[in-house]
Amino acid sequence: MNASMLSYLLFSCLLLSVQAQNCTVNEIIRYTNHLLRKSSVSCPCRETAVSSCSCLPIAEPGHELACFVEGTKHMLKNNVSSSKSIIEWLNQTFWIQLDRKLCESLARGNECRYKTKGNTTEFLNKILRTYQAINKS
Repeated sequence: MNASMLSYLLFSCLLLSVQAQNCTVNEIIRYTNHLLRKSSVSCPCRETAVSSCSCLPIAEPGHELACFVEGTKHMLKNNVSSSKSIIEWLNQTFWIQLDRKLCESLARGNECRYKTKGNTTEFLNKILRTYQAINKS
């Protein structure tokens, strides 16, 4: 391996670690796990029915951040969880990542695109799986 290839590999690794740091992956995983442990909502999402279940967007690939912002905003507005400060932090973090174009693979645009909606548990699991995948790279 020549010196230019080695420097390219080192630079690529540095970029990946900076992206992971800007995505605050570990904190998002930790807080999402905390919310999942405290979440008692496992009922199905029914948009037309009046129930304690919230219907939150399950994002299409590349539109996760916009949907995470929308979903956590909905959770705050409807008092879905008793952990308001954690949800506020997540909402602000997702919004900053979207606004500053961090975690580019999760934000192809500012619009939340989804085909399905899910309850709080399904929404939080989507957040968790998304950031665990980033953490593995």
